[in-house]
Amino acid sequence: MSTPRARVGDSVKTQLLLLLCAIWVVIGLTGHAPWKHLEATSISIVKSILDGGSMLAPLASGSASLETPPLYYLSAALGANVLSPLMDIHDGARFMNVLWLSIILLMVGMTGRELWSRGVGRHATFIMIGTIGLVMSAHSLTAEIASLASTATGFYALALSKRRPWRASGLFGAAIAVGFLSFGFMPILILMSTALILPLLFKAWRSQSFIKFLGTSILIASPLIIVWLGMLHYYKPLLYSHWWHKNLHSFHQMNYLYFLRILTWYAWPALPLSLLGLWRYRKQLLYKPKFQLMMVFFTCSIFFLGIVAPAKDINALPLLLPLVALGAGTVEHLKRGIAAALNWFGVILFGLIGGLIWLGWIAMMTGHPTKIKERLVFLSGTNHLNFSSLAFVIALTVSIIWVFVCIRAKQTNKSTVSNWAIGMTVGWSLLMTLWLPLLDSAKSYQPVFSSLNSALPKNHTCINSLNVERQQRLLLNYYTDIKIQPLEVTHQLDCDLYLILDTKGIGKIQPSQEWKKIWAGKRPADRRESFRLFQRVH
Repeated sequence: MSTPRARVGDSVKTQLLLLLCAIWVVIGLTGHAPWKHLEATSISIVKSILDGGSMLAPLASGSASLETPPLYYLSAALGANVLSPLMDIHDGARFMNVLWLSIILLMVGMTGRELWSRGVGRHATFIMIGTIGLVMSAHSLTAEIASLASTATGFYALALSKRRPWRASGLFGAAIAVGFLSFGFMPILILMSTALILPLLFKAWRSQSFIKFLGTSILIASPLIIVWLGMLHYYKPLLYSHWWHKNLHSFHQMNYLYFLRILTWYAWPALPLSLLGLWRYRKQLLYKPKFQLMMVFFTCSIFFLGIVAPAKDINALPLLLPLVALGAGTVEHLKRGIAAALNWFGVILFGLIGGLIWLGWIAMMTGHPTKIKERLVFLSGTNHLNFSSLAFVIALTVSIIWVFVCIRAKQTNKSTVSNWAIGMTVGWSLLMTLWLPLLDSAKSYQPVFSSLNSALPKNHTCINSLNVERQQRLLLNYYTDIKIQPLEVTHQLDCDLYLILDTKGIGKIQPSQEWKKIWAGKRPADRRESFRLFQRVH
């Protein structure tokens, strides 16, 4: 493996990389409510910490089981508390992702440089920024981001272990400890299995220095993990027992085909670049340590994700790391025709996306084209879009930068990945500035739950619910502090208020005559779900 030293700030390319990373990391973290599928549980746990709940084992509202260890949620609660004078709780908590995302991009770049040579680290970071799957998950309040940061750190530490074993052992130990304390066993399973299999299969990794590296890493990580487990067992024995039981009985998913299938779009453009790399280096894959590391890491990741992780896109994040590392080393060797095709595909794709976003924004602001405005109103549920000078300036600036790059940049292999990363950043920035109010209107539960809260009688004992999903109950509690009692759990309709979720295509449940409807509501653009609130008539 090569041993270059990067010269920070030695070229305009480095400055472009730093600017691009800053824009990509920050845009989209604030300015919108928690969205149901990814953020409901996390914001509920953060709220419980801020309300004085346990920091050792924070729980979501109404939950009796531990989701994951607390480190990510503690960092989010810290961000929410520190930034509370300036931001809402969810925005402040989400803003702490700046730390985790910075670690991810730094470790990805360092891995590319360590495995290949100077300059390839930039390629790796550009590819990572441009990866479709990451941009969709990275700006959400979810512990998987901390898991990816620790896994990326561990991957870099393994790459570094052959040259700087002592430094690498510190990084690997920290990665194991932080990964476990943020997300549980998955980061440990991936990193430790990779570290153990490499020396078993390949002679190049079978050395005294690697044994010392691995042993020192375990010594560094073990005390932190043992302390948390010991405290959890001592202070929260039931939670400890249930958490262990849940983890030990989770090896039954068999989602291998799911994760392999979604890589076709989720890992773009890392996937095609890595496939080209596999072909180019096919005769070296079993003989060079860097290829051995990438292959074993990918194999261990897909094995444990397939058998343990639920079939959710965000769980595929660790698979990006070896694909990006291999793809980065392929960029310099792309044939001119392939590089040009990838480059122009990115220019056309992001030009089309950016143009459509601008056209939609103009339609909402001016009323023309009429058909486009009608469609956006139908999808978002809002008739009016307020002009934001800040959002407009950011959107205009990134658009001008992208046009300038497309016109003036020299077309080379390197520009293929940099132009794609710039295009992805511009597309994401436009979406999170010009269209963010539309997206939030369609996704946010805040208006409907605030309306529900206003309709509650002054004197009521409790609220039963039927068919209301867990994520919706958590968001209701976050916005209003209301804790409802699901009929599916209590099996007793003993409250004086009754909240029912109706789903399109399923017949409405009509309570008996002792119940009177006092409120009904839904999200403005939601044509699938609606809520009804009933009060018991005495």
